[in-house]
Amino acid sequence: MEISGRVWMALFGFGVATMGTSKSAIPLSSAGPRPAASRQEVRCAVRFPLALPVMLSSDKGEIAAVTRNVSASGVVFELETPVDVGLEIRFSLRMPGEVLGTSHDVLVHCQGRVVRCSRNQSNYLAASTIDEYQFAEQ
Repeated sequence: MEISGRVWMALFGFGVATMGTSKSAIPLSSAGPRPAASRQEVRCAVRFPLALPVMLSSDKGEIAAVTRNVSASGVVFELETPVDVGLEIRFSLRMPGEVLGTSHDVLVHCQGRVVRCSRNQSNYLAASTIDEYQFAEQ
């Protein structure tokens, strides 16, 4: 399936130019670590605040989740049970056409790994990278 440039840019963030490059925008220096108060979070892709139902699959089984936000480089999921940091996961996202500016939804199969998991008020929030993705034929 041919994905238009507009869908590609909307789905994978205005960060397409950075996908094959280093994700760090902080210059390397020998000055040592900076104090936490002066560190700034650096993002290389636009986040979409989307609540999409998703099933996370791993060697440990499947877990139902809902996305909280999605970007070209990662996803934050809300789930009822915690997941281990470092766990390799597979999931598919059906990106809504109205968000992408297309006449139809776009299904994307993703692989990544959990980089953090923490408890919020009633559930868990897990952040995952998107290391590989593939657009599904529709």
